[in-house]
Amino acid sequence: MIRWILSLLCMVLVWNATLPAMAADATTSDTTPNITEEQLQRGEEIASKAIKAAENGNFAKAEEYWDVLVEEFPTNPAVWSNRGNSRIRQYKVDEAILDYNKAIELAPDAPDPYLNRGAALEAKGEYDDAIDDYNKVLSIIPDDPMAYNNRGNAKAGQKLWEEAFADYQKAFEIAPNFAFARANSALTLYQLGNKEEALREIQNIVRKYPMFPDMRAALTAILWEKGKDGEAESNWVAAVGMDDRYEDIEWVQNIRRWPPEMVAALDKFLNFNK
Repeated sequence: MIRWILSLLCMVLVWNATLPAMAADATTSDTTPNITEEQLQRGEEIASKAIKAAENGNFAKAEEYWDVLVEEFPTNPAVWSNRGNSRIRQYKVDEAILDYNKAIELAPDAPDPYLNRGAALEAKGEYDDAIDDYNKVLSIIPDDPMAYNNRGNAKAGQKLWEEAFADYQKAFEIAPNFAFARANSALTLYQLGNKEEALREIQNIVRKYPMFPDMRAALTAILWEKGKDGEAESNWVAAVGMDDRYEDIEWVQNIRRWPPEMVAALDKFLNFNK
């Protein structure tokens, strides 16, 4: 999971007001242009278009807008980090990491570029480095639920399931409405062999969030293994009606990254229904 920095205008004002020495380190003071109110307004309009494009799933177009802002505001870490986010959503992982590196160079005490770089490093399977980035976020913001959730993901990548579960639980404890942290916790319970407890928790999540395809698909897999075919099929119709990527077991395994036991359970259902 990445985290977007939404307001370019606010970020420009904050960075210029509070980090003049850092900006000077990036570009010397005699080459850094004065930013006019007109430039700020235009930048905010372009940032709004970038965010809108991302919300619509057009990450290539969002990247084009952030390209413009990187050119116009090269000492603003927000534009670099957000362009990295657009790139990572297009699986341009190495390019995204370069952008996050630049954002960190410009603002080494800002948490979001570390969080975002950690997600990119996870995508490359570089879990130790990802965990280092999440630990850095937690050193800045000790109760950051997304950092705990993402560190849990990296621990799961290392097959350290107990540690992953603890991080997911911590994320959910800090932010009770963080549905994905709760979902990850439930999936990890299943991996740890606590299958009945996992089933109850997934059912509770579905009751609270009926339009959550991840948990509908997980419920399908568990119910199918328990021989409750009708309930499984009903949840499956709901899951793929919202997100048909769950029909692709490789996506579930490698992109969504369910734990192996959950992947195996869903694979049995998919193979029977081919």
